[in-house]
Amino acid sequence: MNIELMGIHIDKDSFIGALDKAFNLINGNKVAQVITINPEMIEHAGIDDNFKQIIDEAEMVIPDGIGIKVALKIKGYNVERIPGIDFARTLLDWCAKNGKPVAIVGSKEEVIVKAISNLKSEIENLDIVYYHNGYFDNDNEIYDGLKSANARLILVALGSPKQEFFIYNAKQILPPCLMIGVGGSLDVWSGKVKRAPKIYQDLGLEWLYRTICQPERFKRIFPALPKFLWKTILYKNSHK
Repeated sequence: MNIELMGIHIDKDSFIGALDKAFNLINGNKVAQVITINPEMIEHAGIDDNFKQIIDEAEMVIPDGIGIKVALKIKGYNVERIPGIDFARTLLDWCAKNGKPVAIVGSKEEVIVKAISNLKSEIENLDIVYYHNGYFDNDNEIYDGLKSANARLILVALGSPKQEFFIYNAKQILPPCLMIGVGGSLDVWSGKVKRAPKIYQDLGLEWLYRTICQPERFKRIFPALPKFLWKTILYKNSHK
């Protein structure tokens, strides 16, 4: 079941429910796409019909950003926020325990290599059968590598919306698997970027911690987040 936010349909599953759905997709018979939606992506979908189509056709759209949770709360829905980085990390654990091969694409070479090294040391029996950094000119070469590797879970860290387009185009090329855009997760897993303390994570305030650590992010978040929430209110009132 899903709910609508500014013309975008978002799954209302709990974290556990979303995981169960993802496990089934990993074992499924098609290439499935998970989108970890945030306010910036909804804003972009409003000006890019192709991107909106990708979101509309995705097998899963989970509420990642705290702005999404707040906006849905304004609409009267109390949904569980599902951080993409935690969701993907849990799927890696599951794949390792269930013998499902994994592939990772994205970020700088030194970052993805370090991230893979750290993940393998943390997750016993993690089978990463293919990886490539995010600096390539020919998508088809990467698709060929992924096709040969036959991974069942593919994490793509190219930044949005590039990673969503890359995954969408892969649906017609690759053998059955689950693909997720994971943004900056490799930076965290590699140790290049320190994740917010757990208290910030639990409160949904990782964005605040990152802004404190990187003040240049302030211009991106404000007035973007308040503007997004205000547009949510206007959209709600105009569609009563």
